[in-house]
Amino acid sequence: MAQPRGTVRSWGRRFWHNWGKPLLVVAIVLGSFRSAVADWNDVPTGSMKPTILEGDRILVNKLAYDLKVPFTTWHLARWGDPQRGDVVVLFEPDSGRRLVKRVIGLPGDSIALENNRLVLNGEAAPYGRLAQDVLEDLDPAERAKHVCAEETLGGRGHPVMATPGVLAPRSFGPLTVPAGHYFVMGDNRDESRDSRYFGFVPRNRIVGRARAIALSFDPQHYYLPRWERFCTPLP
Repeated sequence: MAQPRGTVRSWGRRFWHNWGKPLLVVAIVLGSFRSAVADWNDVPTGSMKPTILEGDRILVNKLAYDLKVPFTTWHLARWGDPQRGDVVVLFEPDSGRRLVKRVIGLPGDSIALENNRLVLNGEAAPYGRLAQDVLEDLDPAERAKHVCAEETLGGRGHPVMATPGVLAPRSFGPLTVPAGHYFVMGDNRDESRDSRYFGFVPRNRIVGRARAIALSFDPQHYYLPRWERFCTPLP
């Protein structure tokens, strides 16, 4: 037997009052928090290897540089700017895709790359041997295909990786970063779509700083947890 129309409406009002409205409020609060305060991002590609691997979930501090209106890129307040060496989350200028890259050049910097060696403001960046524990995070079959090193930028060291035999823009410049823009690159230098392809990134396209790997699951091994990478800070 069909329910009387009044009964259905009464049930609908009770459901909205007891469940719908509270759930909507929770969704708005959580969504606003993730949009403006902190979030985590899945990393599906290897453009930041060996720093960030496929299957890592990174923690993003969206209050690192400024406060934005939730669900927008409009700034309410600003208390800092990205620095050289920061790993940031940004929207790609030409496609709007969300990417994770490292800040290489600040406004006014002169940037050049000479056979995958960075030259910043006329000075070559220092390179050294990469720590063994970082190399061990790479699949053994993959290590032989790449050349890894530690690059120092802004007084901080971080891993970088090159892939001999892959066609890539290993040399360019020098280029001058315009005001209000940044030059970003992936740590996997030969297999990263970054500022070498889409150009300088406007400041308002940078949405936060990636601070740590929260969780990590190995897509090559049935998504088993990589416990040693849980809760590890990003260099």
